[in-house]
Amino acid sequence: MAKIKIDWSNLTFSFRKTKTMYMATFGKDRKWDTGCFLPFGNVSMSPAAGVLNYGQGLFEGLKAQHTRDNKIVLFRPIENGRRIVDGCKRLCMPEFPPRRFVEIVKELVRKNREYIPPYGKGSLYIRPCLWGTGAILGVAPAPEYTFIAFTCPVGPYYKGGMTPIKIEFTADFHRSAPRGTGHVKSISNYAGTMYPSKLAKSRGYADCAYLDARSDRFIEEVGGANFFCLKGNKLSTPVTGSILPGITRKSVMTIARDILKLDVREREIPVAEAMAADECFCTGTAAVISPIGALTFKGKTHVVGGKFRVGETTSRLYSLLTKIQLQEETDRWNWVVEVPVR
Repeated sequence: MAKIKIDWSNLTFSFRKTKTMYMATFGKDRKWDTGCFLPFGNVSMSPAAGVLNYGQGLFEGLKAQHTRDNKIVLFRPIENGRRIVDGCKRLCMPEFPPRRFVEIVKELVRKNREYIPPYGKGSLYIRPCLWGTGAILGVAPAPEYTFIAFTCPVGPYYKGGMTPIKIEFTADFHRSAPRGTGHVKSISNYAGTMYPSKLAKSRGYADCAYLDARSDRFIEEVGGANFFCLKGNKLSTPVTGSILPGITRKSVMTIARDILKLDVREREIPVAEAMAADECFCTGTAAVISPIGALTFKGKTHVVGGKFRVGETTSRLYSLLTKIQLQEETDRWNWVVEVPVR
């Protein structure tokens, strides 16, 4: 195995080319071919490809990590495979089998294992994509599709890792609408968030949070992450429908309910309620758990819990989740999948 020259201690969440990617196609015979692993490189498609003209595409994100004893582990990869299926149904794309998805991810990690950061230094981010690559002119499903997966070694999504961030609620933009595509990981959901995020960052915030498109009263998501707030023993997170049903979100809810014995609820959360919370945080594959130290809405800032700090419950959830992911805490739900090195 070749030695890779990477400064593991200063990894950021940014692109870095690795060795191997995977590609499979769905053609006129209406089935997925066997696919193949090939050197990482550019792909070719028609200018009339459905993904380029109409945004018919999905992506996923998951991570491989080294444990303390140098095992390679994944966290709930079957859930990513199932979420791709849900997205395929919504976007009129051929479903990619979840169990095949998991086996491909395992082999892709094996083939790029020299890029997995050492224990405690980061992770190997895995980016599967499914695109409508067949040429089409009218607004209709593409005739052909491509599934691609590649990897990239990464550090924390937000600079500073497990330190409080500042979030600004936007009343000027919406991420998604009821009965739209906000509940699937469609590529079309993300370009529209770049400008609001840029504006928030220019004002000193880590990101912006969105409100519901129906009433502008209830919290939806924080950029590319799910939102939680804690008041007393009640942990609340926005109800799904127009937000992405995050895998980290789902895991945090289970840990909070089963281990910390919190009263966990999915419900509509008014902005005023979040501004009065004891603790707030956001979750995601890339972000893991990011504590929110301050929230701003219409120029008014609330320091969460009265002090800009990492809340006790947020810290406990982060510790439990990351220890489960790294096999340092009992995994009572069998979430962690080991990747045997052949």
